Amino acid sequence: METYGITKEKLYIFNNGEDFMSYNAFGAHPYSYDGKIGWRFLVYAPNALSVAIVSNSLGWDNGIKMQSLYKSGCFISFIENLNEGEVYKYKIETANHEFLYKSDPYAFYSEVRPNTASILYDYTNFKWSDEKFLLKREKTNHQKIAKNIYEVHLGSWKQKFLKDRNLSNEETPLEAFYSYKEFAQTLIPYVKEMGYTHIELMPLHEYPFDGSWGYQPTGFFSITSRYGTPKDFMEFVNLAHKENISVILDWVPGHFCKDDHGLRLFDGSKVYEEKEHLHWGTLTFNYSKSEVRSFLLSNVFFFLKEFHIDGIRMDGVSSMLYLNYGVEDPSKKVFNKYGGEGNLSAIDFIKKTNDLIHKEFKGVITIAEESSSWPKVTSFDDDGLHFDYKWDMGWMHDTLNYCKTDFPYRSKNHNMLTFSMVYAFSEHFIMPLSHDEVVHGKCSLIVKQPGEYLQKFAGLRLLLLYQITHSGGKLNFMGTEIAQFVEWRFYESIQWFLLDYPIHRMHLQFVKELNNLYKNEKALYEEDYTWKGFQWIEANDNSQSVYIYERSNGNSKVIIILNMKPIDYEIFTIGVEEFGEYEIIFNSDDSNYGGNDYIKNFYETNNPIIKSKKIQSHGKDYSIDTPLPALSGLIIKKKKTRRKNV
Repeated sequence: METYGITKEKLYIFNNGEDFMSYNAFGAHPYSYDGKIGWRFLVYAPNALSVAIVSNSLGWDNGIKMQSLYKSGCFISFIENLNEGEVYKYKIETANHEFLYKSDPYAFYSEVRPNTASILYDYTNFKWSDEKFLLKREKTNHQKIAKNIYEVHLGSWKQKFLKDRNLSNEETPLEAFYSYKEFAQTLIPYVKEMGYTHIELMPLHEYPFDGSWGYQPTGFFSITSRYGTPKDFMEFVNLAHKENISVILDWVPGHFCKDDHGLRLFDGSKVYEEKEHLHWGTLTFNYSKSEVRSFLLSNVFFFLKEFHIDGIRMDGVSSMLYLNYGVEDPSKKVFNKYGGEGNLSAIDFIKKTNDLIHKEFKGVITIAEESSSWPKVTSFDDDGLHFDYKWDMGWMHDTLNYCKTDFPYRSKNHNMLTFSMVYAFSEHFIMPLSHDEVVHGKCSLIVKQPGEYLQKFAGLRLLLLYQITHSGGKLNFMGTEIAQFVEWRFYESIQWFLLDYPIHRMHLQFVKELNNLYKNEKALYEEDYTWKGFQWIEANDNSQSVYIYERSNGNSKVIIILNMKPIDYEIFTIGVEEFGEYEIIFNSDDSNYGGNDYIKNFYETNNPIIKSKKIQSHGKDYSIDTPLPALSGLIIKKKKTRRKNV
């Protein structure tokens, strides 16, 4: 038995929380019935007395009433003579005989703010040309490849100049936004040229308030119309894949905003929500409800299947895991059936989401933004959460606190940079320097650095070299590569005009060459998640604030030395395992990057060849001596020995 192609069995799966492709049924779809062409509508409103579809052509007062379907809580209708692009809403009669005008929870396209209606849209006939990329993705072990992620907020990466614009208004005029198509021709070539491997896009669910940055969505299946249509975004992803760039989306299954047109009290009752989110003034999803699970599982499946997305970063995982997240009054705390504070239904949902992705989309990665000490986030054991990667928020916190520490006090805080290796392989980490660290009075990364003007640039170069050579994946927020001084402002473009100044252009060149060195040196990433890939040479030189370590993939090695104080050393000795010639392959003090060329005082180049000596140092049988510039990082590699012809 079916009604307009919807079977009782299909809705049974949805009602039991197991329908991860519910978007194929719910929402508005082009449909032919009995030789007639129109649109089929399906919506879940279990406590509604009636539901009608209202629109410009159907009228906004009465519209077309929908029929209740199989006692499933769903309402269905088929309507002829509606054109793609028509705006519509559901008019829902609550149990109290009040009428609500709601956007479609499964709308595939929506009006741009401040308007809130859904739009009839057929997303199904885009022609993809990324088969080779997807096949390669499926066959690649993503733990063994370079992961250098460029985090982007599309609305403020670059904006169009408007002559009379008032920047005190924190809502960006729509005409200032670039489109998905324009980003495909600008952002993607930029990311490729700069040597990044992935783009991570801050949330693109439709959302009403610019100041939420997309993290308070209403339209979970609607790619935001601020920048164009869903097919425009498909074109963006398709071109990224053509250029061998992977696309990661921030996904927000933890909460949604309270706006009346959205999910809140959808039919007058709590259809989707459980409670208020104390930190963000939003509403949390009720993960124990089967229909909510079908909705959210289908949402992530939708992005991966229909938009060919390569990775999902799940936002706010900590707030999902803990029943008492944000609860400060002990008397108001609640506990699960085992007496703990874990949200059992959310934990189960998270594991099911990750398992679904890994089963259906080989090679797609899942990343947790999880800021607590919750164990086994990236473990696939029964008691793990089954993510591929976790943001190392502890590393970010310690590293940036160290970078803010003035030079005379760094010796006493030496372990801030060594502590991360104590737990480095307890999870599969990504080392983030994200948008959250350059807003709300935290200062930009370059302003965090102590010292005078040029020392700040040196400090930022040193921070980025440390990050790129640390075990784990890497993530940097847009603007870091141009050394932007002001904090990120979501309502205006990052300050590209800074590239008119030589020091900022040199910093950009530094980031570009560092990124490309990272991609080319497999020792820096192929063993990111085992001790095979990392070895301390000197971790305890707190008096000089110098750190020395080795990265390896078993076939090749590089040595990294970081000088965190503004003191030059004419000779600095480093222990090495093998006799031979060593080359400085990267030097953050190079004048091409804005440095001082200190090593050129002793050699004709910033990248000299250094011969090892049969003198023990750092527990090694051999050693090399090199000048070490102030506030700099060096990457050193043994030259290959050429075999002599006999």
